[in-house]
Amino acid sequence: MSDVKIKPLADRVVIKPLEAQEKTVSGIIIPDSAKEKPQRGTVVAAGPGTKDEKIEVKVGDVVLYGKYAGTEINIDGTDYLIMKQTDILAIV
Repeated sequence: MSDVKIKPLADRVVIKPLEAQEKTVSGIIIPDSAKEKPQRGTVVAAGPGTKDEKIEVKVGDVVLYGKYAGTEINIDGTDYLIMKQTDILAIV
């Protein structure tokens, strides 16, 4: 899981978003155009923190983050988000 070739600085975290739901609970298939951007993901790398803010998440944590939080990046064909720890809302 931590085979990402990027090391975030300060209080930044790299997150791999979880896949958007393909079906509803009742079994209706959701087309790509109607899927919402996922707001949940797995932490794959975390920076060392700053003197004012320590890093509270660790690699492997599943987290919730804001809908428009972070910057999308693509590394070796895989999409990730890089964001400040303060953009993370909760650890699930």
